[in-house]
Amino acid sequence: QEQLVESGGGLVQAGGSLRLSCAASGRTFSSYAMGWFRQALGKEREFVATISPSGVRTLYADSVRGRFTISRDNAGSTVYLQMNSLKSEDTAVYYCAAGDWSVRSGRYNYWGQGTQVTVSS
Repeated sequence: QEQLVESGGGLVQAGGSLRLSCAASGRTFSSYAMGWFRQALGKEREFVATISPSGVRTLYADSVRGRFTISRDNAGSTVYLQMNSLKSEDTAVYYCAAGDWSVRSGRYNYWGQGTQVTVSS
């Protein structure tokens, strides 16, 4: 079983950058694909990015491709989301999740508590 804790959220001006981290406490981190999702106020949770267990494959939502980068450190049981050129529409609570390689939230078994990202215009 994985316990996930996100950090790194905050308030940033449009055009700025943030790096989110998600630390896992279980022993099987390297066997899971890791995903980042986000949920803006009043909207459904949406896929942001995912990375395969080995870190070789990555996949991004169209809205963040070219601006966000997902990476992982299996030795340190941590996944990252580097967010550059942030826009006001990136404002949301960001969640990391562990599970199967997918863009669908239902394929992820374990979730963090979320971290707020607010981009001011």
